[in-house]
Amino acid sequence: MRSEAPPMIKLSDYQAPAFLVRHVDLKFCLHPTATRVFSRLECVPNTGKSAFLLNGEELQLISVEIDGKPLADDALILTETTLEIAADALPDGDFTLCCETEINPEGNTSLDGLYMSKGMYCTQCEAEGFRKITFFPDRPDIMATYSVRIESDEPVMLSNGNPTASGPGWAEWHDPWPKPSYLFALVAGNLVSYDDSFLTMSGREVGLKIYVRPGDKHRCEYAMDALKRSMRWDEQVYGREYDLDLFMIVAVDDFNMGAMENKGLNIFNSKYVLASAEIATDRDYELIEGIIAHEYFHNWTGNRITCRDWFQLCLKEGLTVYRDQQFSGDQRGHAVQRIDDVKMLRARQFREDAGPLAHPVRPEEYIEINNFYTATVYEKGAEVIGMLRTLVGAEAYERALTLYFQRHDGQACTIEDWIKVFEDVTGTDLAQFKRWYSQAGTPRISVKEDWDGNTYMLTLTQKTDPTPGQPDKQPLVIPVASGLLGSDGTELHSTEVLVLDKAEQTYRFEGLPEKPIPSLFRGFSAPVIVERKISNAERAFLLANDTDPFNKWEMGRAYALDLLSVLATDAESTIEPDFLNAMATLLEDQTLDPAFKALALSLPSIEDVMDAVRQGGGTPDPMACYDALSRLDTAMAGRMKGTIEQIYNALDNDGPYTPDPQAAGERSLRGRLLGLISRLEPNVETAMRHLAHADNMTDIMQALPLLIRAGRPEAKEALGSIYESWKHNDLVLDKWFAAQAMATPPEHAAEAVAQLTEHPDFHWKNPNRFRSVIGVFAMANVAGFHRADGAGYKLLTDWLIRLDPVNPQTTARLAGAFETWRNFDDGRQALMLGNMQRIADLKGLSKDTGEIIGRILEAKG
Repeated sequence: MRSEAPPMIKLSDYQAPAFLVRHVDLKFCLHPTATRVFSRLECVPNTGKSAFLLNGEELQLISVEIDGKPLADDALILTETTLEIAADALPDGDFTLCCETEINPEGNTSLDGLYMSKGMYCTQCEAEGFRKITFFPDRPDIMATYSVRIESDEPVMLSNGNPTASGPGWAEWHDPWPKPSYLFALVAGNLVSYDDSFLTMSGREVGLKIYVRPGDKHRCEYAMDALKRSMRWDEQVYGREYDLDLFMIVAVDDFNMGAMENKGLNIFNSKYVLASAEIATDRDYELIEGIIAHEYFHNWTGNRITCRDWFQLCLKEGLTVYRDQQFSGDQRGHAVQRIDDVKMLRARQFREDAGPLAHPVRPEEYIEINNFYTATVYEKGAEVIGMLRTLVGAEAYERALTLYFQRHDGQACTIEDWIKVFEDVTGTDLAQFKRWYSQAGTPRISVKEDWDGNTYMLTLTQKTDPTPGQPDKQPLVIPVASGLLGSDGTELHSTEVLVLDKAEQTYRFEGLPEKPIPSLFRGFSAPVIVERKISNAERAFLLANDTDPFNKWEMGRAYALDLLSVLATDAESTIEPDFLNAMATLLEDQTLDPAFKALALSLPSIEDVMDAVRQGGGTPDPMACYDALSRLDTAMAGRMKGTIEQIYNALDNDGPYTPDPQAAGERSLRGRLLGLISRLEPNVETAMRHLAHADNMTDIMQALPLLIRAGRPEAKEALGSIYESWKHNDLVLDKWFAAQAMATPPEHAAEAVAQLTEHPDFHWKNPNRFRSVIGVFAMANVAGFHRADGAGYKLLTDWLIRLDPVNPQTTARLAGAFETWRNFDDGRQALMLGNMQRIADLKGLSKDTGEIIGRILEAKG
């Protein structure tokens, strides 16, 4: 691999900072290739006499002064990543450190630190980007106030906090709230703002501004509305009021992440700000709403209270994801939101837990912290918060959060601080519950039932498989929200939270009139895998009768997976008519929400089918799983043909597009029905009519993939028409590329994607564009990526090798496409391993990508 391995950072090695920084003055003289940065740090010794170690990367050091006096060369040790000032050169008490550095924003293709996006200056400092701007003790437990002066010819110059003064060619900002360096932000460029205001619960008026490029201002209305709803919700539900005079969002086209919660100046990937009916789908609107809420909620859970070190990342992210999920549930309906959240958790986090990249919610070591912005830290971290709330109750959770904000405002905290708050409020010892933060892996719950004519006994056993570095597992505290149903569908025992905290436990229910049918883990009360022997007849019963919407959906999914795993291993097997009848009954149920119906009628993902085959003892063939899905989809369409067509036509809405949840749910159901109809039409004529009459991007993106999948010549015409209409809009072009990378039939996908990479608009250095082609192919065209000849693996590897020197973060994330290599046949395993070895052998491979590939390859044993 590389001759010298990068150092491993360990939680156990944490030490308090030798120096604190009370205040930071920064001056930027902006220039595309030679920006000068002047920093003045008010420093305070914290641990006694020692050298002062500052982080700095890709910086040209011009000068260093202590209390106005230049430092001698022999007082400094400068490396590629640090600047160390000798202890003897430092005063005994407080002092001021001034540095002048020069950086090259235009040459910063990593999009980390200060860089340029289409002529606009912008920053990304989480986790460790600030060290690419100036020398600084770049760690989250150093919290300081900031004053910033920007000098530039750019018409708009922004930083954190409140504006204090400005003039021709300069602007000054001050943030009075202490913050870690990862929350620093600067933006300068030719921007216009969409303005509004918000009256807080104490009567303060806050100015709201969304900055975008000229021409995009009319696409900010929904984002602004989502921001105002988020601010009001956080006041009403958590009692959290905004604390500055101004809140700003800036939309940036070149951005590695979705968005960043910099204090008072959130920087967003453009795709999560800009929306109108003609460029954004219902899903885009939903994501804009959720991500704006997430970043705004960070103002308290992340900014006012931050992390002591990066191992505590789940402290801010898990809690804030949980809060944004609560918000989205209140806005769009809790049942559908919960199902969507669990689908994402299973698709990303469960697979992470089952593979070589498994790690605890709070990792114990890392090489590159950017590699731990994962589904485990975020989504599983949110599940841990939800379980804690379930166990202590909503009222105690609310009191605990109030105490958390009071006790730790302005501090950099740990998971121990968080747990202690709940222990103090409830008087409960949560030491065992805290294992959720330290133990990797997804618990498996086996179920045993006994009935003696009067008493029902439910025995639950928990087991967590070994994960890398953790061969032995201990029992967790698992909340099991459960109900018992009678044979007529009535509740014999309403929902009760059973607590499973031993390896095996039995629960007794007495005085029941008949043997009940259990409904377990209602609302997905814990992130576990339930292994229960259950007949398809019982699944059909629960699908029809369970009062818990999540479990109703879950039974349909489990029923479908049972059939699909058989179809994928035995092409001659038949499809149970009872399943098709159950789906038909669900479609015709007038009491169910359209959005729920759309989810319930959608089949599991191809990855789910492959997992089911593997759990049944087989080795999944991706193409056989793809064919199984097509066959069951077609059977459903045939069984429900008349009803599908009737409801599809009834849902045709001639009114203007609105993104509200009810209308979006109806479009979602109509789109699912269109997919079923298209299974019965070789010429996909209904999809062609759907596309021809589409007046919004949702309808277009429902029909276009169906034409591509069917190989219709009309698909090429439609693609050409969309391209000509929208070739100057990056967000639409991303969808245009993604539709082809995802929907092209697997047997031709690698070649089609290779051809897309030769398109003049495939700007591969832009993360959104790269993900829309290479990322979508590897993650969403699963059978195409895993084609037996390995063409998909080679295509991905070639591009990762090309991208790594330019953007290591994006490369490392997509390298995770190889993490499931052990799940396939010997031939595919060998092909994946060979391509990963090509990456591992690269000279100069980034530590981001090197860590991911190295951890996956370690699974070879």
